[in-house]
Amino acid sequence: MRWQVFLLYFIIKLQSHYLLSGPVLVRGITPFSPSLDAMAKAEHALFAILLLFSPESILAADASATASWVTGRRPLIPTPTDVSFIKSSCLTTRYPALCVHYLSRYAAFIRGSDRDLAQVALNVSLSRSRSAASFVSRLFRARDLSPWDHRAVRDCVENMEDTVDRLAQSVREIARAGWGASVDFEWHLSNVQTWVSAALTDENTCTDGFTRQSPGDLMVKVAVRRRVVDVAQVTSNALALVNRFASRHRSAGGDP
Repeated sequence: MRWQVFLLYFIIKLQSHYLLSGPVLVRGITPFSPSLDAMAKAEHALFAILLLFSPESILAADASATASWVTGRRPLIPTPTDVSFIKSSCLTTRYPALCVHYLSRYAAFIRGSDRDLAQVALNVSLSRSRSAASFVSRLFRARDLSPWDHRAVRDCVENMEDTVDRLAQSVREIARAGWGASVDFEWHLSNVQTWVSAALTDENTCTDGFTRQSPGDLMVKVAVRRRVVDVAQVTSNALALVNRFASRHRSAGGDP
């Protein structure tokens, strides 16, 4: 998967170079110089494609190279304004400190864009849910689980698989949302909000099987809850930022 991602990255980078470097001269065709608005939308589209195919680990591993083309020759180090935008936006979430922790590293990519902030938040949530789902799946295959733990972990595996599916759907769907205030935009954002809410329900259902009062091994309960609660909190934050993006998009009559 990693080599496909970097191949896609190279192709998009090459395309963005020709788009953003100025007028393109093609024999028999009038030179075309994209407007700043078109260039900005192209950057956002390219960023969305990268996020679709790049899990959080790959984004972090290739942060320097990614920033150089996603940010359109901007400095790789985020500006105070970029960081301030993340912090102020995270105040609208239920877990602002966790929100800043996970999203501030992408401040230079997001650049004050509500759309990109929502996309990154969803991708981080998807990445965390995949990690937790992998852990729970490995735990389920352990042979020394008690009958109670085995059933609880099995149910959690199903919940986390559903979570991953719904968040992956949400990541794809938000990338399809249009730029103007339209029925098409409302349809896609409504789908995202529904699926992220359902993913959050799945995560909470998983943790319900590992409360202090439930039977089972304490270490198993602690290990599962620590990972799934983290995912639930990150997903809750992502939903809040998606709702914020939708509200601000409608108020502005489209992306500002």
